Amino acid sequence: MKTLHLLRHAKSAWDQPGLSDRERPLNRRGQRDAPRMGEALAGRLQPMEIAVSPARRAQLTLEGLCDGWPALGIIPHETEEDLYSFSERDLCDWIAAQDDSRDALFLIGHNPALTDLVNALCGAHCLDNLPTAGYAELTLRIDHWRELGHGCATLEFSLFPRQLADD
Repeated sequence: MKTLHLLRHAKSAWDQPGLSDRERPLNRRGQRDAPRMGEALAGRLQPMEIAVSPARRAQLTLEGLCDGWPALGIIPHETEEDLYSFSERDLCDWIAAQDDSRDALFLIGHNPALTDLVNALCGAHCLDNLPTAGYAELTLRIDHWRELGHGCATLEFSLFPRQLADD
């Protein structure tokens, strides 16, 4: 059994039209939601290495997550160029190539890739949309990452910023 933890980057800003897609920062809501999600996930998970897209909004989401979950901040994380993708197939290829010594992977990436990945792995439409800063945890009925495929997963848990109590 393997476990896949997926987090979509927090809400990004669109107020600087000259910025490339990779350079867009978080907006005020994203800056608020990332630490709140970190605090909430700290109550559920042990800190682990996170693989994150190189996009600025994803990197800032990881920083915010660590602000809300300080134990996560002392663990080294990896920026993975292949996670800057909007394709579920690209994510599947990256996951399938991972080392089997790891029983769990935690990714911060982008939509529609993440929503499509959840639905493909679950083999059914179980998630309409993974919202910004939304988290999904999948249990995979596989022993090796290379066995990743359609219908191999169960959506065990999800958490979205709108479910968190307002501060």
